[in-house]
Amino acid sequence: MLSEQTIGKIERELKKYPADQRQSAVMAALRFVQDEKGWISNDDMADVADYLGMAKMAVYEVATFYHMYNLKPMGKHILTICTNLSCTLCGALDTVAYIESKLGIRMGEVTADGKYGLREGECMGACKDAPLLTLNNKKICARLSKEKIDQILAELDKS
Repeated sequence: MLSEQTIGKIERELKKYPADQRQSAVMAALRFVQDEKGWISNDDMADVADYLGMAKMAVYEVATFYHMYNLKPMGKHILTICTNLSCTLCGALDTVAYIESKLGIRMGEVTADGKYGLREGECMGACKDAPLLTLNNKKICARLSKEKIDQILAELDKS
């Protein structure tokens, strides 16, 4: 069941679209659910579909198409690393290997303490700053080096 807070956010989003185009708010609605819960379950997708008057499969298709939606718990700090061509040519696979060794997890896993999740992401549109990652789909960290990764993880360890 969608929370009152999430419904309020969805209602504000719906004001941007014609009344007969409620499905236009699906991406925002999924983001609001994820921001509140940390991930999006099948039940959450069904609730969004019901609220927006959409087919459940249509919401599922959106949630599974875009890499920014977490369909399982992914930890407090989600590191999404771009491994598309530009980032790979600039060292993304070395970045992945370094982060995996630092955190003791593989791509798609979460640390035992639930603090970090590691994901592969599609192009984030900042190829000139490759390799890069996003933190919790909110902040881009670019031109990654071992030193910069260590700094990012040290800052996250404090939070």
